[in-house]
Amino acid sequence: METETIINKVAQSGLITFNLEDYYDKNERVIFDIKDCLFMGLILKEKDFREFVKTHDWEQYRNKNVAITCSADAIVPTWAYMLIASKLSGIANHYFFGDLNNLENSLFQKALSAIDIESFRDKKIVIKGCGNLPVPINAYVEISRLLLPVANSIMYGEPCSTVPVFKRKV
Repeated sequence: METETIINKVAQSGLITFNLEDYYDKNERVIFDIKDCLFMGLILKEKDFREFVKTHDWEQYRNKNVAITCSADAIVPTWAYMLIASKLSGIANHYFFGDLNNLENSLFQKALSAIDIESFRDKKIVIKGCGNLPVPINAYVEISRLLLPVANSIMYGEPCSTVPVFKRKV
């Protein structure tokens, strides 16, 4: 009786799986909403705001990712956001102006910009699809943008079931 050898064609294909979840920042995400510092929910009084900034417990943002925003329909001077940033510097893991979705995009942008893209030159890459962590579509677009100039081919999904996205013409 002959034994049939099972060949793992995926392993032999030379495909490199790129999992965006590996670049997910696991630090907590929080919102700093300037609306809580506005007089009557409308006006930022410089003297009061500077006093708030001076006495606020900034340590509560230690190692957190902070979305700085103003959810009130108010005109907030640019320097107010800059002042908050100056207090978060060296305390927060990452801070960004915008909502939590903007923050998530910024975190992935930061992580993906640190990748050595040249290590993917002329490779066949599968950008892993479904996962357990919330990876924004922006991250998939960004990794595509970074890999397109160097990759031989890019696919989406799992190595055993992919959707072709790009193949370099020979």
